[in-house]
Amino acid sequence: MSVKGKIVTDMIRFFTSQKMLGPKIQDGTLRKNLVEPPWHCPDEYLNLPIHMRQFEMELLTPKAADNGEVVLQLHGGGYIAKIRNAYRDFAVRYSKIDQYRVLSVDYRVAPQHPYPAAFQDAIEAYRWLLYSGFSGDRIILAGDSAGGGLVLALAMYLRDQSMPLPKKLVMMSPWTDLTASGPSYQENYENDPLFGNTRESMIYNGEYAGTQDPKLPYISPLFGDFHRLPPMLFQVGSLEMLLSDSVLAAQKAKEAGCDVTLTVYQDMFHVFQLSMDKLAESRKAWDEVAAFLGK
Repeated sequence: MSVKGKIVTDMIRFFTSQKMLGPKIQDGTLRKNLVEPPWHCPDEYLNLPIHMRQFEMELLTPKAADNGEVVLQLHGGGYIAKIRNAYRDFAVRYSKIDQYRVLSVDYRVAPQHPYPAAFQDAIEAYRWLLYSGFSGDRIILAGDSAGGGLVLALAMYLRDQSMPLPKKLVMMSPWTDLTASGPSYQENYENDPLFGNTRESMIYNGEYAGTQDPKLPYISPLFGDFHRLPPMLFQVGSLEMLLSDSVLAAQKAKEAGCDVTLTVYQDMFHVFQLSMDKLAESRKAWDEVAAFLGK
């Protein structure tokens, strides 16, 4: 781990250990109630709002010529929090890889809108891209945490419905098992600086599944069929309670004959890529994403 990586990890442990602040971080209360200043779009981009019937989207477009492909971004937040400025920064980062357009989906969230709301919104966003003239082989699905699980569930649905499949899948610390049954939920219980040492964190929150069985593949894609899915990249930190969500999903995908890349970043925490260029590990992860999309 880099020196900065250790500092950031220790800071996360410190804040989540605080009696007043810690529980609000871990159970998602702080994230749900986050108030942010207006996001400043970089001068070389346009960020256009798109109003759907039940949710909102944002399309980031380079003012210079784009490469003809689009990243469909599904944000994290435990299915209980809306999009935030960090994901608009993510959109810029994806675009800079190779002049991609990026469509970010501000899908409906629980508890007001449990499954299948977010899932349906992701499907509708993909259909919107198809109707807008993008063929499946020009669409990349990307997401982190809950959004990463949603990426995998969406890909399974598209295959099941014989719809055009996306070109590639990028998943950062994806939440693929909402039953919390993987070995890392126990093995990393005391190691995870964000979700560890409590049963009250959002990864045990059943609000998204609601009255549905959390083992349903479109809720927990770990339990789904991985055959005939597009090439996929999993990135995850070794300290995460969600480590097995990536490891087991990648294993099943490989057994099903998929083109799979799994990278476990040593001593890293949940969605460390949010650190952008501040951490060496995050820079390496984004370089890996660029290489994966470019191959």
